[in-house]
Amino acid sequence: MQKNITSLQNPLIKQIVLLQEKSRERRKTGLFIIEGLREITLALKGNYILKTILLCTEIIQKEELLKLKESSESKTEFIEITSEIYGKLAYRGSTEGVLAIARTKDLSISNWFSSGAERLPGSAREPNSDNPLILIAEAPEKPGNIGALLRTADAAGVDAVIIANPKTDLYNPNIIRSSVGCLFTNQIATGTTSEIIRFLKENNINIYCAALQASVPYHTIDFKKPSAIVVGTEATGLSEEWLENSTQNIIIPMQGEIDSMNVSVAAGILIFEGKRQRSF
Repeated sequence: MQKNITSLQNPLIKQIVLLQEKSRERRKTGLFIIEGLREITLALKGNYILKTILLCTEIIQKEELLKLKESSESKTEFIEITSEIYGKLAYRGSTEGVLAIARTKDLSISNWFSSGAERLPGSAREPNSDNPLILIAEAPEKPGNIGALLRTADAAGVDAVIIANPKTDLYNPNIIRSSVGCLFTNQIATGTTSEIIRFLKENNINIYCAALQASVPYHTIDFKKPSAIVVGTEATGLSEEWLENSTQNIIIPMQGEIDSMNVSVAAGILIFEGKRQRSF
């Protein structure tokens, strides 16, 4: 029998608020919140485990509810909530009346280590492990920028996105929201700059750092070989460790008065050039 919650003081509702607001609570419990039918559907495609789905039957369409129940695991608990509770929990009013409590995944790059050797794992997208094109972002902090990077990576179909020295919990609701669920559609890992450089070198992946120093125009690079495109923040750029280990620094020639652009815009230009080259 499907459960119902009608009080904002219910312990589960209080926990959901904590999971939305506190990264410490997400780390402690290994749980996070997904809002919206599209995002939940993508999480299921990405093999995330949904512990609980909360739905407002005054909002969600019956056919959408049936689809959700068919695609969810049998262990997933469905709980009906009132429109008042949904209004308290939902950030957007247009998310189809559904939220989910999901289990986090360990995104550390150490999970890509197998029998002492690093490798690029397979995913639902079946990336080309022998000749990967990887996007790496060092220390991105703003959830909006991270979400935009993930959307761009998904659109380009890169083989992996790696976040070096992350400053923000990737299960932050603002990242899920700004990525429109692309957090779940990309092959993602996090790690220190040193760990990631080690992974790249042991897999013979060229490192192309977006930097002003000793750089060449990005379109002169051969991205048809195994390649990692590395971008830093607009404010501080990349750390010295990346520049010291770069195969070649690359630059997007600027014709205006400024010498930098938003990190997600720059990443989009670079990775789509890589995809363009690989289409021939």
